[in-house]
Amino acid sequence: MRFSIIELKHLALAWIGISIAFGIVIAESTTFRGLLISIVLAAVTVGIGFLLHELSHKYVAQRYNCLAEFRANFPMILLAIGMSFLGVVFAAPGAVMIFGRITKRQHGIVALSGPLMNVLLALAFIPLYILVPSGIFHTAGLYGLRINAFLALFNMIPLWMFDGHTIYKWSKVAFVSAILCAGIVTFISYQI
Repeated sequence: MRFSIIELKHLALAWIGISIAFGIVIAESTTFRGLLISIVLAAVTVGIGFLLHELSHKYVAQRYNCLAEFRANFPMILLAIGMSFLGVVFAAPGAVMIFGRITKRQHGIVALSGPLMNVLLALAFIPLYILVPSGIFHTAGLYGLRINAFLALFNMIPLWMFDGHTIYKWSKVAFVSAILCAGIVTFISYQI
């Protein structure tokens, strides 16, 4: 993958912003140490989920010979941090902008790659949750499983600029399959 300096800065700032927002929401302690631990936990779970979701879009788009670069949405990052003090996070920290000739099918596959990455990450967190019976790694496993499953499902909304909208326009079968997959993993994440 090819990255510009601006893109790397945008990715870093979006990752930091989303980690702070989710860290504030999941913080069990209002001490500096407790908040810092929550932000690091969010950076490893939701932050990595966000990064790999966006990088999946970029990688697949570049495989189709398109120019693809992430651009942060700074007002939305600030909104996410602000809302986190109310206990809610609506995060739309940015998106991969794709330029070039691309078919409807290719665009659908690019869109599908993000939620699919979140499903795979959710499944990857299960062993951490199961094998470590307690402590921060156990919590990271559960949080990583749940948040990535939710991110996959959330991104499948078939409206506006969500991945689900692009996938739905390309293939109803792929859309329903992806929704079912994300839904099953989300359901499982709340059963264990």
